[in-house]
This record gives sequence, C-alpha cells and structure tokens, in this order.
Amino acid sequence: MELKEMITKYKDYRDRMKAISYAEYMISWDAETEAPINSVEERSKQIGMLSQMSYEIERSEEYINIVKKLYQELDSLDDLLKIEIKKVHKELMQSLKIPMNELVEYSILLSKAHSTWKDAKLSSNYNIFKDTLKEIIDFNKKMVKYLETEELKGYNVLLDQYEEGMTKDKYDKFFNLLKEEIVPLVKQINSLPNQENKLSNRLFDINKQKVFADYLMKVMCFDKTRGLMKESEHPFTSGFGTSDVRVTNHYYEDLILSSIFSAIHELGHATYEQQCDSKLDETLLTGGTSMAMHESQSRFYENIVGRSYEFWKRHYPVLQNLFTEELKDVTLEDFYKCANYVECSLIRTEADELTYPLHIMVRYEIEKMIIEQDIDVNELPIIWNKLYKEYLGIDVPCDKLGILQDVHWAGGSFGYFPTYALGSAYGAQFLNSMKKDIDFNEALSNDNLQIINDWLKDKVHRFGQTKTPDEILNYATGESFDAKYFVEYLKTKFKNIYNL
Repeated sequence: MELKEMITKYKDYRDRMKAISYAEYMISWDAETEAPINSVEERSKQIGMLSQMSYEIERSEEYINIVKKLYQELDSLDDLLKIEIKKVHKELMQSLKIPMNELVEYSILLSKAHSTWKDAKLSSNYNIFKDTLKEIIDFNKKMVKYLETEELKGYNVLLDQYEEGMTKDKYDKFFNLLKEEIVPLVKQINSLPNQENKLSNRLFDINKQKVFADYLMKVMCFDKTRGLMKESEHPFTSGFGTSDVRVTNHYYEDLILSSIFSAIHELGHATYEQQCDSKLDETLLTGGTSMAMHESQSRFYENIVGRSYEFWKRHYPVLQNLFTEELKDVTLEDFYKCANYVECSLIRTEADELTYPLHIMVRYEIEKMIIEQDIDVNELPIIWNKLYKEYLGIDVPCDKLGILQDVHWAGGSFGYFPTYALGSAYGAQFLNSMKKDIDFNEALSNDNLQIINDWLKDKVHRFGQTKTPDEILNYATGESFDAKYFVEYLKTKFKNIYNL
C-alpha cells in the first residue's frame, strides 16, 4: 500500500472513531445534565455498543498495521500528521496490552458508576458506592500491570496517563515544597483572631445567580454560538472541537461565591478549548495538551484573575446591583476579603486558594495507597477522615462531605487529582511572564478579559496538543516548570491580605 493510500485510509478510520466519540460525548453530557433517572440501563447498553464499535476499529488488523507503518514513515508526513501519529501510536500500543473484552466491560461499568456515585452522595451513604468503587479500583490495578514498563511501574503508570513525565518522586518533591512553605502560612493565618466573613448566613436568589453567571460569560468572552452553560451535580467542562464547548454550574442559595467561582473556573477550561487553532478540529490534536495544563487555565482564571482586587473593582458594582439588599452593607474590600478568606474546610471545590493544595494532598496520598497497597475499600472513609484531620485539622461529619464529594473515582480517574495542584503552579509561572508583556492590572480593569485571553491564546491555547506541557512552558516563559513562582505568588498575596 502506497503512503498516500495509507494516509487516506487512516483518516477514514479516524473520522469513524471521531463520530463514535461524538455520540459518546453527547450521551455523557445528557447523562450528567438532564437525562431521566430511569434511563441508566438503556444508556449503559448503548454506550457498551458504541465502545465495542470503537474498539473493533482500533483493534482491526488493517488499522493497526496502518498506524504502525505510518509511524515508520514519520519523516514523510506533514508536521501535524507526524505529531498525531506519534500520539496515536503510543496510545494504541498501550491499549493493545489490555484485552478488548475487559475494556468494553470497564466502559459499561463506568457508565453505571456515575449514577451509583450520585445516589450515594445524595444520600451520604458510602456503602451504596463502595462495591462499584472496588470494581473500578480492581480494573485500574490490572491496567497498571498491563501497562508497566521498566521505566514506569505502579502508581507512576497512572500519573503518566494524565501528565506525561510526572512521577511520584516529582510530585512528592512538589508537595513537600508546599508543605514546607505553605502549610506554616496556613497555620499562621488560622492562628489569627477570627475575621468576620460578611457573606456567611445570607441567602442569594438562585435565578439572580444565574443572571450573574451569564454576565461572567460575557466578561470572559465566551462565545455562546459555540458553547452553553447548564447545571449538574458537579460542575464540569466538556466539548468536541472548538465549535462545541459546554460548561455546567451548581447553585446554592447560601453560597454565592460557589457559583461565581465555579463559573469562572469552568469558563477558564472552556476558553482554552475555544481558543485552540480551529485547524486542529479535524485531527486528534485539538483541546488541552494535558490535565495539568488544562487546570492551569481554569485556576488561572478562577484565582489569579477572578479573586483579584482589580477584577472585582470593575465587576462588583454589577453584582451589587443584582443583590441590592443582600450586599448593601458589604463593601468592595469586604467582598475581596471574603473571596480570599482562608479557612480549613471540608469541600475541595469550595476551598480557598491557599488551602486547596492540602485537599489535593489527601487524595494523592490515598491514591498511592489504593494502587500500591492492598487497601480494603471499607477502610477508605476512615483513611480519608484521618488525613483531613491531619492535614486540615477538621473532622469529617458524613460521607457526602468526605469521600463521596468528588466524581473523579467514579470515572476511573486515578492519577488525575495531583494535576490540579500542578496546574495551579503552572498558572503562577504564566503570570510571572505575562506581567512582562502586558499591564496585567489594567487588563483586569477592562469590561472583558480579551487582552489576557489573547496572550494565553498566543502562548498556550492555540497549540492544542501539538506541544507537550514542557514545550509550552518553555515557549511561554522561557524555562521549564519551577514551583517557586507558585510559592512566591501565594505568600505575597496572602501576607498582604492578612497584613503579615
């Protein structure tokens, strides 16, 4: 078969798999936003069929041979196809190590797991979910054994899936730095006399919160012709190329900041997706290059932008006009301090910027135990509660506020959590370089964030998956990852807020 014919056949296979992926994406979106409760069984059956179809294409002898041959002809391919074939070849060689019937069964298991987790969380009963979680853990342990190499073993196999090149040793070094530099600062702040949080014990109409979330979409320049926002139990972002990017939010009457910062966080993810080069839509290279790089963007917008004084100096009057009575005695300075209020709390997604890495450390430590030790699933809530007491000094009152609070393990995402903290650190490094090119504070005071969006598009977003995280960091900042920028950023910001 000539090279041109191989490329044509490869693209035909790719297009068919993308069509199946699009169907799975739409089913998943529907399941997490508005699908009827009793549709789980039928939906799971259809997902199983789609997975089977996709795996049959991936495992076909012709497809495998084409990918292998194109990999041998990399120097003859155009730049984009060369990068894509490298990526596809690596993933294919890994997937071939896992029996197809097990992958199909796992897809079906995960399609049911979300509903089981949701039921368990709503009733705050871990026992409802534990057997399903055990099945997910067992598969991940088997997958580790299938994928282990001389270089990657144990938990490192899963860590590499989400952030290529990251290992336990590297994450341990990163988290140890945070423990040395940030934990003492948290303790110092928590030792201060209790400061009033003026937003506590106030109720904010949910419909008005939705109006402000819509306003934030305009501020962040979210293109609503290529995206939308709905509600879900756990806010998330999903998409298919640059023309279909969707986010969700969750609203609580007594937690106005929750919906605000969840919206900004998810719109940060969405900005990354919408600002990829559209020419990548036809390839397998569109979207964020890694989990941590994606998280760097969501947490950059949520924390570095969204929790800044300059941002709220411009937009707080709009919020006050919506909630005239509720915020009549809350000044801009009061609101800024509430937005950056440091408190050791239970819920990761509601955690302040400073204590957030401690929540990630709990999950990181537990995942290491799960994958590399023989931990009884019945013991996981006990271990969770113990670590929250150790790292954050608080007691966990129930499963809903403890081990059931996150959806990630129900989706089989072991190795994902550490990227959240890593992403925050990437964001601080980007900020350091951004300030050399633009007047960051002036950009925050504008009606929208277009200047900031443009910088990130040029330095990060447009590349999609055509560059590795390290290549993007070097392009944008002139150096590889360095956690010192994150530590300096946190210490400077919170020492100023708390006059330390």
